[in-house]
Amino acid sequence: MKVTISHLDGMKFEAKTSKSSFIIDCPVISPIEYFLSGIITCSATDIVMMGQNQKHEIHNLKVDGDVVRNEDFPKKFNQLHLTYSFDSSADDVTAARWVMASLETYCSTVNTIRDTTAVTYTVLHNGKIVKENASIISGGGSHVDMGDLQSCPS
Repeated sequence: MKVTISHLDGMKFEAKTSKSSFIIDCPVISPIEYFLSGIITCSATDIVMMGQNQKHEIHNLKVDGDVVRNEDFPKKFNQLHLTYSFDSSADDVTAARWVMASLETYCSTVNTIRDTTAVTYTVLHNGKIVKENASIISGGGSHVDMGDLQSCPS
């Protein structure tokens, strides 16, 4: 993967990838907000793809991310809590497994920060809390076979 960033003017930059380009307009949206959005979107796509692969429909998916950062520089992520709220035709155990599999195995962005950031999550499925403040395993992750995924290419 290769990304090229070019300064346009002021605090505006253009990011170019092999697939697309987009504008990063600081401080309207900061790079750290893009970073957190990328983490959340990575995991959200996993949830949708796992549901589709298992012939379930996902509706009303919303993932909230709440980060606690260092007060001083570097202001890295210390804690990240993700709250997944969605409806699906799957049972609660399966829905919770999709989230766990995304966080533990499939989501590259979460797995990039997991050794330095305490990651917790809550799952609300079909209006019911099925996991609350659960922690992911720090370090190398775990292997959960949820079948082949056809998510956004990295």
